[in-house]
Amino acid sequence: MISGLPPRVDALAEVDPTAAGRVLTLLDRAPDAIAAAYLPETGEMAQTVRGVPGPDGVELSAEGTNLRYAAMAALGLARVPEAVQRRTLAGRSARDLAAAVTERARTDTDPGAVALAAWVSAEVGRDADTELLGRCRAALDADAPITTVALAWTVVAAVAAHDRADTAELLDLAVTRLRTQAGEAGIFPHVVPASSQPRWRRHVGSFADSIYPVQALARAAALTGDRPALWLAERTAARLCTLQGEHGQWWWHYDVRDGEVVERYPVYSVHQHSMAPMTLMDLADAGGPDRRAEIAAGVHWLDRHPEVVEDVVHERHRLVWRKVGRREPPKAARGLSAVTTAVRPGWTAPGVDRWLLPRVVDHECRPYEPAWLLHGWLAPTEPTS
Repeated sequence: MISGLPPRVDALAEVDPTAAGRVLTLLDRAPDAIAAAYLPETGEMAQTVRGVPGPDGVELSAEGTNLRYAAMAALGLARVPEAVQRRTLAGRSARDLAAAVTERARTDTDPGAVALAAWVSAEVGRDADTELLGRCRAALDADAPITTVALAWTVVAAVAAHDRADTAELLDLAVTRLRTQAGEAGIFPHVVPASSQPRWRRHVGSFADSIYPVQALARAAALTGDRPALWLAERTAARLCTLQGEHGQWWWHYDVRDGEVVERYPVYSVHQHSMAPMTLMDLADAGGPDRRAEIAAGVHWLDRHPEVVEDVVHERHRLVWRKVGRREPPKAARGLSAVTTAVRPGWTAPGVDRWLLPRVVDHECRPYEPAWLLHGWLAPTEPTS
């Protein structure tokens, strides 16, 4: 699939050839993982592909649908040759998928899906969809909370569409909203404003809640030269890198108030091979620091994880299992850690690491995971506009 060494993989190879080799292998397999989630009868993307027992071992079962993931799949597949796109999507192209996403988003009420659709329309469809961009603006103007991730995607959509529509005002409004929400260490809350959430939850932000704003602010700064936006992106990225685990793990929940880890697990594979590399490389392209060592450490976790004996990369089905989590009742450790740190920052409930061990592999692969792998590692040498 890959012709020559992609520039970002080549850059990683300069500091860690082994990590770069693993990335190349995953890139080669990514379209197959997306194909396993594609539903050709409806042209939609599944919510997840689950590994289930079968007579000949593990079989894959596609479940549900997800408009966000379809948009991400279009963004990822747009960076591979059209022949690969059509093989992956049963004869359709990434632009065909982008068009379908755009139409479905017109009646969708999820601000995150709408922002992603506006982004994919501009970047893959090569058309600024003013209706979707207008809905992004309306979501910011409404007197209602909005997730930090949706806000970050609004920034990226405005950047992607800037040369096809007048998105300057939308971009400025969304960037300003993001910049006012970061904590002192650069960690972002899950929802803007954080005060709209229950007391025990408002101080907690996930890895996604901070990494997507870093990407958004980096892309905005690359376009406009906004130094404060770049500085905030660098500060947030620096905090996440400082807290990175000994074996390259990108942890899950952080405290907005002091920037400390609230709960480490699950460790999500997509953070290791896609979201962290994609964002940290976008930041470097915008003038930020070189984080290739942290990127390589995160990639190595896929093969050198200390938590489980089982492989996270499934060779036969050419995909990566979703996460390694604790053996626990659903979200027990996360809920407990959120409550204890709400009472006192840094207070970890005794016994969590002793009794709720991280020993469980989640046998799922969601289509956005290989999609972000392609989108991040196969980025052009010049920012896409």
